[in-house]
Amino acid sequence: MFVKRFFYPGALSGMLGAVAMALWFLAIDASQGQPFRTPAFLEAALLGRDTIVVTPGNIVLYSVIHLALFALAGVAVAWLLGRIRAVPGVLAGLIVGFVLYELVFFASVAVTGVDIVESLGWLEYLTGNLIAGVTLVGYLHMMGAAPEVSWWSIMRRQHILTEGIVAGLIGAAVVAVWFLIFDAVSGQPFFTPSALGSALFLGVTDLDAVSIHMGAVVGYSAVHLGAFAVMGVVASAVLTQAEEVPPLLLGAVLLFVAFEAAFMGFIALGAEFLLGPLAWTSIAFANVLAAGGMGYYLWRKHPKLRAAFAANPMDRTA
Repeated sequence: MFVKRFFYPGALSGMLGAVAMALWFLAIDASQGQPFRTPAFLEAALLGRDTIVVTPGNIVLYSVIHLALFALAGVAVAWLLGRIRAVPGVLAGLIVGFVLYELVFFASVAVTGVDIVESLGWLEYLTGNLIAGVTLVGYLHMMGAAPEVSWWSIMRRQHILTEGIVAGLIGAAVVAVWFLIFDAVSGQPFFTPSALGSALFLGVTDLDAVSIHMGAVVGYSAVHLGAFAVMGVVASAVLTQAEEVPPLLLGAVLLFVAFEAAFMGFIALGAEFLLGPLAWTSIAFANVLAAGGMGYYLWRKHPKLRAAFAANPMDRTA
């Protein structure tokens, strides 16, 4: 049953995702006049070699490893989505892409000592993983291994929008207060939103060029609130579905991982000069606090889910 329902479609979907990602990097390598450089670089990093040599043997070796790892990931995703059975397809694909990106980042540093993401480019690698994730999940939905749920069927429940916006405002406020305290202790009130706004709207790329600019503060605050409101609405929708399918709480955890990766990615892409004074730990802690505030509010708004989860968190529906 497992083999027919999850293993075969999962492995095939994973390999299709791997091929989609490979084609993406093949296009990038070709545009730079270095065909197959990416698989050759990854093969060298995996085997601990400093020299990058593009040979058919190297390409085939890495391709086999690449396909095998994605096949395993596809089986895991097929099983998880079959278990949850309540995640909109595009959202599931993007979450899978973000999770793959995070796994590659940490695994590459731990196993090879090489930051593959930095070497290949943050945006390029994230885009490749998102393409792979959407391809993987899309095939699973097409084959019926993971039933798709439309956004409309979830969002038409009227309480979701209001509840989600309130949760998003709570998260945004928590992060804002954290950085307000951080800036005040550093003797530079409003420095963080001003720096992020300057990077986003004014194209500032150097720490010395940042000054306290209220226009940048207001502009970034609007984007900040909007992003958290969207996050809150999606989280509210996921928890609403989890009232019927408690294992979907796993999806909420993956959603947080995806949001965290996106926020970190924005900092790395648009305001890398801030990583020194802010530090990854401070950014991550702010988001953990925000997730805690949002999660507590949403958890209190769903007593039915609490009761179902207390009875049997993985198998029993409310």
